[in-house]
Amino acid sequence: MAGRGKHRRPRTNPLTRGVAIAGTGGAALTLPLLGATYASAAEAPQSAPVVAQSVHRAAQPKSLTYTVTKGDTLYRIADKYDVSGGWKKLYKDNRSAIGDDPKLIHPGLKLKVSTTKAAAAKKATTSSAPAKPAAKPGGVAKATQASAKTYANNLDGWIREALDIMAQKGIPGSYDGIYRNVMRESSGNPQAINNWDSNAVAGTPSKGLLQTIDPTFQAYHVDGTSWDPYDPVANITAACNYAADRYGSIDNVNGPY
Repeated sequence: MAGRGKHRRPRTNPLTRGVAIAGTGGAALTLPLLGATYASAAEAPQSAPVVAQSVHRAAQPKSLTYTVTKGDTLYRIADKYDVSGGWKKLYKDNRSAIGDDPKLIHPGLKLKVSTTKAAAAKKATTSSAPAKPAAKPGGVAKATQASAKTYANNLDGWIREALDIMAQKGIPGSYDGIYRNVMRESSGNPQAINNWDSNAVAGTPSKGLLQTIDPTFQAYHVDGTSWDPYDPVANITAACNYAADRYGSIDNVNGPY
């Protein structure tokens, strides 16, 4: 979207479609660290000793070390591990390692993550091993199926995840249409930014895989995705939402838009 001044005027009534899809970065980012429930005790007579109540504490947060991979953002990491306080807390805890810009996290960077998700913590801190099939009475075993669809952390995976979200929201577009425009706009680099064209001069440089400017990204943001314009899936879906509104589909875009 680089170099188009008209692109800086977001529509006043952006498309809004559907509800947030599970597992795309739109989950709420804050969870209580501690909680307590009390077992109720029957009211005792004046002469009887008072029965102590049992206190059950919620699981305490566990700290793990996470290694950043290509395409990661603080938002997605905080969402994945249910970090209380969201990406801002994650950034605060790791500011000395990250630096002054929370958007600039590089593959290989190790972050300290506080999570209450025991399974996630175990997965991140131990080596993976093939899951053993659950045994049933009579010696019959059945393998456990994956509970959620996963995507590769590369351009192919980002496009496929975006297409699944777009299908849920009714946003048109094909793999080839997205891929063609991504390669023209950013060569597949999710951190790409245009600092030289008229949009940049106006203070709204084009960003991400499909080079959206901030006003357009915010106006056409798709519910359930990250609000980070550098997030690959969020950038693709917002750009395709914009293209659908202006051109009918990203498939109809074959040049500057």
